[in-house]
Amino acid sequence: MGVSWLRVRQLVRKEFRQLLRDPRSRPIIFVTPIIQLLLFGYAVSTDVRHTATIVLDQDHSFLSRELVATFTASGYFDVVREAERPADLAAALDRGDAIVALQIPAGFGRDVAAGGAAAVQVLIDGSDANTGTVAQGYAQLIIQRFGLAHVPSGAGPPAGIDLRARAWYNPELASRDYNVPAVVGVLLLLVCLLLTSLSVVREREVGTLDQLLVSPVTPTELIVGKTLPVVAIALVDLVFIATVARLWFHIPFEGSPLTLTLAAVVYILAGLSAGLLISTVSNTQQEAFMVMFLFTLPAVILSGFFYPISSMPVVFQWLTYVNPVRYFLEIVRGIFLKGNGLAELWTQFVALAALAGAGLSLAIGRFRRDYG
Repeated sequence: MGVSWLRVRQLVRKEFRQLLRDPRSRPIIFVTPIIQLLLFGYAVSTDVRHTATIVLDQDHSFLSRELVATFTASGYFDVVREAERPADLAAALDRGDAIVALQIPAGFGRDVAAGGAAAVQVLIDGSDANTGTVAQGYAQLIIQRFGLAHVPSGAGPPAGIDLRARAWYNPELASRDYNVPAVVGVLLLLVCLLLTSLSVVREREVGTLDQLLVSPVTPTELIVGKTLPVVAIALVDLVFIATVARLWFHIPFEGSPLTLTLAAVVYILAGLSAGLLISTVSNTQQEAFMVMFLFTLPAVILSGFFYPISSMPVVFQWLTYVNPVRYFLEIVRGIFLKGNGLAELWTQFVALAALAGAGLSLAIGRFRRDYG
């Protein structure tokens, strides 16, 4: 027996009414994604700014004070204290009062003015590897630029390689421009999982699912009727999230809205298939929520959201190939930052479509087996 689109349309109307009139569902659908985007947009950042710094200036010269002023003017370092002896630096790092310690030895200004090798020591708290590495890079760059700016006249150009680097697509190397588009993918996944897995289990708990199954509605029609409203709601959420990302966070959008919409539809179908699979193995909403949590956290971690996939062990790199979040993050970052289209992203589109098709087939097969 084929699919009756009349029955599917009635199911879609029922799902829309049930989702929109439920006071618990409305905040999940429209409010929570925006709140989470604002939270992640501000909190998830690998930029290191206003790093607490303690300074020991043993030179007390004009150039040593100028070096300290250059550190603070950069915005990357805030001098929270001036030390009197070297032991103060270690004590401040031990207590966590400072993350960076800058020691300028006596004779620094004289050596710089004479064009000789001037020594400066920077101590960094490496307990937070990311912050320590980024802060070290900033400090090295500031000191190098300071040295080049104070080459004595007549000393000739400094020896070495003249490196002039330029970052494409994200000129300021702002982590927010890289992370916020990825947050779009994570939020869409959460919306799909919540609305799909919990709605099916909720109907099972209250007994309405059994009533639907004894009606002329087939399992395939039931699945289609439950997924189409979620696709529409997720696309509305996509518009809200992308608008906030563009207007509030000023994330550049260089690509085509049509390409983003097409990618979102395929990705949403993949998320719906995961939600349907969760609903078939869960008997209560609490159980469905726990299974959803167990699925979501590994999917996000193995997507390249926080860490580059290339830095993961080989086994986990292979696991990322069956993770739809990975492909959508590559697509959405390419569309937002690079202006990529289907010509550049077709492999990700094909992989995402294959995962969505396989997931939906498996979910419908399990539903038919259990309720057909």
